[in-house]
Amino acid sequence: FSETREKTHRTERLQLECDKYFSTKSNLDAHKRIHTGERPHKCPHCEKSFSQGSHLKKHMRVHTNERPYQCSECGKTFKNSSSLKSHQNIHSDEKPFQCKHCDKRFCKQSHLNCHERIHTGEKPYLCSYCGKSFSDPRTFFFHQRIHTGVKPHHCSVCGMSFNSSCLKSHQKIHSDEKLFQCKHCDKRFRQRSNLNYHERIHTGEKPYLCSDCGKSFSDPRSFVFHKRVHTGEKPYHCSVCGKSFSKHNIFQNHKRTHTGERPFKCSQCDKTFARSDVLKVHQRVHTGEKPYSCSICGERFVFFIHSSLKRIHTGERPYKCPHCEKGFSHGSHLKRHVRVHTNERPYQCSECGKTFIDSGSLKSHQNIHSDEKPYQCKHCDKRFRQISHLNRHERIHTGEKPYLCSDCGKSFSDPRSFVFHKQVHTGEKPCHCSFCGKNFSKHSTLQNHKRIHTGERPFKCSQCDKTFARSDVLKVHQRVHTGKKP
Repeated sequence: FSETREKTHRTERLQLECDKYFSTKSNLDAHKRIHTGERPHKCPHCEKSFSQGSHLKKHMRVHTNERPYQCSECGKTFKNSSSLKSHQNIHSDEKPFQCKHCDKRFCKQSHLNCHERIHTGEKPYLCSYCGKSFSDPRTFFFHQRIHTGVKPHHCSVCGMSFNSSCLKSHQKIHSDEKLFQCKHCDKRFRQRSNLNYHERIHTGEKPYLCSDCGKSFSDPRSFVFHKRVHTGEKPYHCSVCGKSFSKHNIFQNHKRTHTGERPFKCSQCDKTFARSDVLKVHQRVHTGEKPYSCSICGERFVFFIHSSLKRIHTGERPYKCPHCEKGFSHGSHLKRHVRVHTNERPYQCSECGKTFIDSGSLKSHQNIHSDEKPYQCKHCDKRFRQISHLNRHERIHTGEKPYLCSDCGKSFSDPRSFVFHKQVHTGEKPCHCSFCGKNFSKHSTLQNHKRIHTGERPFKCSQCDKTFARSDVLKVHQRVHTGKKP
């Protein structure tokens, strides 16, 4: 009798308030938690909890890095059997799931479901933080991390944090292995997705079409970023200064302006950088590589030749100052110039508190607080803190004066002297004293002048504690102690 009762219990169809039926009580109990929100299975490593023990078990592998499911074709390992099964479709051309709206076929039912929502417009996954909706659960899951800031996966090589897919991509940076080869050329890639994007260069395929302007894109990432041009969406919000950004990598770079973090280190001189692309450009100082050439004059450059640089030849200055009649060849030059009128100086030195109009000037100034001089002249033993100072110095040896004044024919070896010289002809004095109304051609002269009004004397003698309003006057005073005669 007990055996019959046990068998009956196993096959009994149990009903809940949503009309779903289950063959076992354990399945019913697990389902009930969808309605109650109960999550009794707690992770011992973090604060996450789960409605089912199997979900906790799967989650634990994030912390232990256990990957017990291995692909028999390529040896790749996975955290769960479903991921392995999905992966194995890569090794097979079989695509059993066909879209009923078009001819596309898919390896997995879930991929078909997501695809069909392109046709139906259905977006069933709604973000409770911002109201944005999504057509597939994976994109929705990753989107929510924008709001929560969760990055549970850490790189064992450099310690950076990511979500799981980004960690996997990132870890390939530390490896030279490139498994995926282009069938049109010899290029190889660390990721299949990058290979797919690359092959569209050969095929010309651009499957991602913008419904707002008709522009099409070869990869989804560029398409998503482009859409934000139309929507104005900037989902990445800085909690320190309140600025918002449309791209995560720009947001990450911005955050380092607050934290001072410089995770990218040069292997040649130990210099560190906040951005990987700036490190890459810096490394050309050591290699001497100048990969970009001007199509007009043939001169080679370390940096990419932007259209604004070509305006040196054309003389075009499309960016006009709203405060004066000046025009600029580059938008960033206009932005910097406007700060002359507004007196905005957003970049502050953490050592001495001095403020600057742009990050380049701050960076140049910060070298004053360091004795490091990594750039050596190839003609003599002199060393410099900045590559631009080295370039100017080397022109003493070569006699090169590439900056020619069109008004008087005088030439100069460095651009700064050339700019100041031009003001002799134009009479321009863009630096304005807010105390007395006087105008000056140089910002440094204005700063020295303003100290007459404020009484500020920031330059202190290390020998006798005497203070001075100007650095050159301090330099002359120090000869009293050293006995040095100019």
